[in-house]
Amino acid sequence: MKEIRLMNRTDTKFVTTKERLVKLMELCQGHYYAQFHCGSRIASYKTTYWDTEDCFYYLQHHNGRAPRQKVRVRTYMDSHDTFLEVKTKNNHKRTKKKRIMVASQDVKADEIGDMKGTAIMVDDFLKDQVCRNLKEIHPTVQNQFRRITLVNHGKSERLTIDFDIHFHNFDTDREDNTGNLVIVELKRDGNVYSPILAMLRDLRIKPHGFSKYCIGSVLTNPNLKQNRFKPKLRSLQKISENK
Repeated sequence: MKEIRLMNRTDTKFVTTKERLVKLMELCQGHYYAQFHCGSRIASYKTTYWDTEDCFYYLQHHNGRAPRQKVRVRTYMDSHDTFLEVKTKNNHKRTKKKRIMVASQDVKADEIGDMKGTAIMVDDFLKDQVCRNLKEIHPTVQNQFRRITLVNHGKSERLTIDFDIHFHNFDTDREDNTGNLVIVELKRDGNVYSPILAMLRDLRIKPHGFSKYCIGSVLTNPNLKQNRFKPKLRSLQKISENK
């Protein structure tokens, strides 16, 4: 995995169901390695998204702004490693991710992250990446999900398969989940050949945008501006019903 971190990459997402995922995994045999983490092929994740009081990062996405950013704290539940991350999507649809290690989901401004041997304060990291400090943002939506990670034999791409996604909103105290939906994300450095694309076409699984932060926010906070996401919610419902 260290050979294919893909911190600067292109992402393509697909949405399907657990029933079709079984068929897709059968087709992947012989083309992909499955990542083992702490002895299991299925890893558990917890992610908390942070935003401003006026939901700046959510609205950036809702309004189709580019470049746009998201701030999150992600914990790999099996190893308990936790990172404060900033994801930036630029005008060319490339995603860059910067992160520092933190002690837990309860991030402190004076906590020190250590990536590549350089100690970095949390507030310094945020000011450098998003021009804000920790006092200007707060936890809004948290999700927990399970993930299968595949790597092609050429080690030029990573495929993540997320399911059992559960959302909790800190502002409204509401919860929701994605039911039988599965989010498949192809991560690669540019438009290099990918064996998964033909398999997805054969199963009629089409590209479909899906932001865990935005969808989780819409499902758990009816007070947010969400008119541009309503067609997406309807299409997700149709996919869920088409097993």
